[in-house]
Amino acid sequence: MVTAVEALELAVILLVHSAVVALLTRFFRVRLTTRWGGFLYAAVISPVVLVVLTLVLSGILPLGPDLGSAGVVVTLVILLPTVTGITFDYFWMPAPDEVDLPERWDDERPSRYENR
Repeated sequence: MVTAVEALELAVILLVHSAVVALLTRFFRVRLTTRWGGFLYAAVISPVVLVVLTLVLSGILPLGPDLGSAGVVVTLVILLPTVTGITFDYFWMPAPDEVDLPERWDDERPSRYENR
């Protein structure tokens, strides 16, 4: 039987995992210039990061309930947040090219290493 505290801990794990995948996906989309590169890196590297994060959160910090089998853990704690995070970044957030960034201040100020 899962208690309310264990269900809340599982919800926190799922929320943290989804946020980590969304941030990794955004990072890969901004850094990589290819069309499919960001998606492929996010789809391959994010599950590895989530496995390590799961080992930390449920191993070192004993959070979450006993889900019973490894298949349920992989599906619920790895696959679901990966799909949710990637979907959130690709469909909810604007594309990196559409975001207007402010002008850099470095161009206007002299560097402290330049001869004065």
